[in-house]
Amino acid sequence: MTPALHNIEDRTHLTGNNQFELLLFRLGEAPGTDRRELYGINVFKVREMMVMPTITAIANAPAHVMGVANIRGQIIPVINLSAVVGCVPQSGHTILMVTEFARTTQAFAVEEVDQIVRLDWSNVLAAEGNGAGLVTSIAKLDGDTEKGRLVQVLDVEQILRNVMPTTQEAITPASVGAAVNLPQGAIILAADDSPVARMMIEQGLNAMGAPFVMTKTGQEAWERLQAFEDEAHAEGKTARDKVALVLTDLEMPVMDGFTLTRNIKNDQRFKSIPVVIHSSLTGTANEAHVSSVGADAYVAKFVASELAATIRQVLAH
Repeated sequence: MTPALHNIEDRTHLTGNNQFELLLFRLGEAPGTDRRELYGINVFKVREMMVMPTITAIANAPAHVMGVANIRGQIIPVINLSAVVGCVPQSGHTILMVTEFARTTQAFAVEEVDQIVRLDWSNVLAAEGNGAGLVTSIAKLDGDTEKGRLVQVLDVEQILRNVMPTTQEAITPASVGAAVNLPQGAIILAADDSPVARMMIEQGLNAMGAPFVMTKTGQEAWERLQAFEDEAHAEGKTARDKVALVLTDLEMPVMDGFTLTRNIKNDQRFKSIPVVIHSSLTGTANEAHVSSVGADAYVAKFVASELAATIRQVLAH
């Protein structure tokens, strides 16, 4: 395992300052250019990196699945990430990046790994609206300087869904169980930067019969929460009367879910509002840190019935 990936405790402390670490890599020349753009993935999703092992081709494999590799006794599918984004590697695929997220383990073949950088989420901007279907955000490596390098942070959940579609149970009122009952006039405030995640959350909340407001970043959710508080104050009510629960992802541009949760729990106006973390960043270290910032519950993406059960449990307390 790459030594830099071992220091989980140190990396966890970064979230206390709205920071994270990004693994940078290259996938080859971008279509129609001779440029080898930088791509990134949150280090928390990377289990290990290694020199490209032997890959066994699988009959009738999905497009862009190169085959499987035996990694320490575990058979793991290998995805040609260059092909997924339309790049052409000039030196072949030299590195295998093994990832764990959203309850799955898979590996991505990349041309080369560049480095690991520490960034503030304020230097990461949402990519949506710029035609970036497989990119959730753009990271500025050198702050706000115009000549700074830009990194495309890939939406690995969307990529995995495209390459290896799952046969998940349909999200219906029957599959999520009894309706979630909120106080009259209250909503669930949700935040997630991934379009595919937002779509699934919306389907789940609709199936639960729960009114909601969806946002794309922690910063947007924080601003909406303050706006709800202003409305409540004018009506002689509290923010809790308007927002029954906050459901947030962890990885988001501008403000991450850790910072959003901490802001809520450290503010007298909002601290009584329960916060549920809903993230693809699974693992003991992440779940322990969720508790340390004051979240009321953690649920891994994405099983609608488990999300519904967690929301019901938190609202019942």
